Amino acid sequence: MKEKDPNMLKYMQKVQRGMTHWRNKIGNPEFNHKDFQLEHVEVTIPGLDPSFHNYSLANISDIHLGQLITPKHLDGVIDILNKEKPDSVTITGDFVSYILDDVADDLENSLKRLKPKEFSIAVLGNHDHWLDADQIRGILDRCNIIDVSNDFFTIYRNEAPLHIAGVDSVMLGMNRLDLVMEKLPEKGPAILLAHEPDFADISSSTGRFSLQISGHSHGGQFLIPGLGTFIRGPHFFKYPAGKYMVGDMVQYTSRGLGTNVFWLRINCDPEITIFKLKCPEELV
Repeated sequence: MKEKDPNMLKYMQKVQRGMTHWRNKIGNPEFNHKDFQLEHVEVTIPGLDPSFHNYSLANISDIHLGQLITPKHLDGVIDILNKEKPDSVTITGDFVSYILDDVADDLENSLKRLKPKEFSIAVLGNHDHWLDADQIRGILDRCNIIDVSNDFFTIYRNEAPLHIAGVDSVMLGMNRLDLVMEKLPEKGPAILLAHEPDFADISSSTGRFSLQISGHSHGGQFLIPGLGTFIRGPHFFKYPAGKYMVGDMVQYTSRGLGTNVFWLRINCDPEITIFKLKCPEELV
């Protein structure tokens, strides 16, 4: 559903609560760090100042707290992430699925545990808007997470800039790349956070971004070795999982942490991504 259909939302809330009931009745699975895969991805960023060479961005996406991912799971993921000691953290949307009030406090308590060396930066996803975008933004603000939906934030090293920009939900038509481009300084490399990966066709055409980080697809939740996923949907038909070159821009689609509708993954482990940014001059 592109718009928030009240009847469909109520139905999905009922389904989610029912599945949660049976999970709790059968026995809530304990967190196991082996269920979550760390993906280390190196990306060369043209124009990156040498002071940013090996700068690390840790990304998580599609938490969907309250479905497959419980507060205990999210705390465990954040423990893994914090042990990596990233310079900054990015989060690419869908913090929740169809229920917010039941998990709002848990989400806030978990996100407050993020401990990057510098900043935490995020955009919202379609599910966040279907529920209450303002409430999600309030949680981000109290957790000192910078919301760059249709905006940008600049990280500095020795006065050299690295811009982290973002667009709001493409699926709901809330993306305003035009506003981002108006605000974004002409100098300094830029990375884009966009929940929906296929937006890379548009963002790459600007020639302004070296890397787009996305989620939304959950990797398809089912991966066939050597073939990828057969499950593709709106805004993740072309770039459902992993690393792609779209023009001169790297597009990376995270498999995300949680699931939606089907609380199941096959050959598609939940993902925590550690990007290592490389300065071209340092690689010579």
